[in-house]
Amino acid sequence: MILPEHIPTLFKEELTTSILPFWLKHGLDPVHGGMLTGLGRDGSLLESDKSIWFQGRAAWTFATAYRVARKNEEYLSVAKSCLDFLKTHGQDDDGRFFFRVSREGNPVIKRSRYVFSELFAALGGAAYARTTGEDSSWAETIFDQALGTVEKGRLQPKFLRPSEGFALPMIVIAVAQELRAANPKRTKHYNALIDQLIEKIQRLFVNEEHRCVLEQTGIDGTPQFDHFEGRLLNPGHAIEGAWFIMKEARLRSDRDDYFSLGKKMLDWMWEWGWDREYGGIIYFRDVLGHPSHEYWHDMKFWWPQTEAVIATLLAYHQTGDDHYLTLFNQAYDWALRHFKDERYGEWYGYLHRDGSLSVDLKGNLYKGPFHIPRMFLEGIELFS
Repeated sequence: MILPEHIPTLFKEELTTSILPFWLKHGLDPVHGGMLTGLGRDGSLLESDKSIWFQGRAAWTFATAYRVARKNEEYLSVAKSCLDFLKTHGQDDDGRFFFRVSREGNPVIKRSRYVFSELFAALGGAAYARTTGEDSSWAETIFDQALGTVEKGRLQPKFLRPSEGFALPMIVIAVAQELRAANPKRTKHYNALIDQLIEKIQRLFVNEEHRCVLEQTGIDGTPQFDHFEGRLLNPGHAIEGAWFIMKEARLRSDRDDYFSLGKKMLDWMWEWGWDREYGGIIYFRDVLGHPSHEYWHDMKFWWPQTEAVIATLLAYHQTGDDHYLTLFNQAYDWALRHFKDERYGEWYGYLHRDGSLSVDLKGNLYKGPFHIPRMFLEGIELFS
């Protein structure tokens, strides 16, 4: 069993010898700047287009690694490279960000339904400002523009049926937390925004009757159980949201209610998500026990495992309850045994339900240097 006092040393070792070096060697684009993420098992380039999400995410990762794990100047250089690429190639003329660009930075895909590219850009910019002490106004402007896009109804709706999704308020909380740390003068502003979002999550998505966190509801929180999307449970996503809320309680001593809410979300969604037969957090469940509509519903992706590790560590840190230390060890041990590539470093991303390898690539437009390093960085910061 890994004990709390071992976590900083153990996590720093994994992060700085297995995870970050892989991306420094294979992902950083020395010609055009920014981060390439479409990589094979050995780091070979499988896709030369760049994910705009990952320019912001990688900037967050390497800036935070410099602040939390190791004062390696190369980390700051990578973060700056990703932000420079974002500022040069990430935005269209209307101010909205692209989703995917060519290696050189030419537009490939622009998604009109989401502001996640903008939010991850703000996240990376905030982390860099927080680490370096530089001005955070660029990140705050991008963030405010993204929220304005949502509030003014400029996003193309995914469904014509009026619905609310869990993903957006959850991610906005995480970005607001980083911006608040980068610019403490606006603490009151970000506290109020986060309060509003947590209230929304509790009101719309935390379902007491079924002891779960729903991914989609009606705009007033009415369940949409007649539809696949309304019955969908994504345990990893809900557990990620749970630790964002528990983290807010840790950062603000006057909000014990947030910790209770986040811990409840973790407890419920662990029960839905942990695979008692094969181990690991399963991808999707149906709240009524019907068959899931997505073919990958029973796979094990890398990121739900990392969210389970962070959430159980946070719950243990705040309560001292050995139950959560046991769950942490259970989740971390399973993930390390099944996902880590001992030969080339980093983790695989996609396993079948039984833990066997589905595909051995190390990155794509959705997997890159973010969830895994964030797991290690959050653990280091908690227990250092």
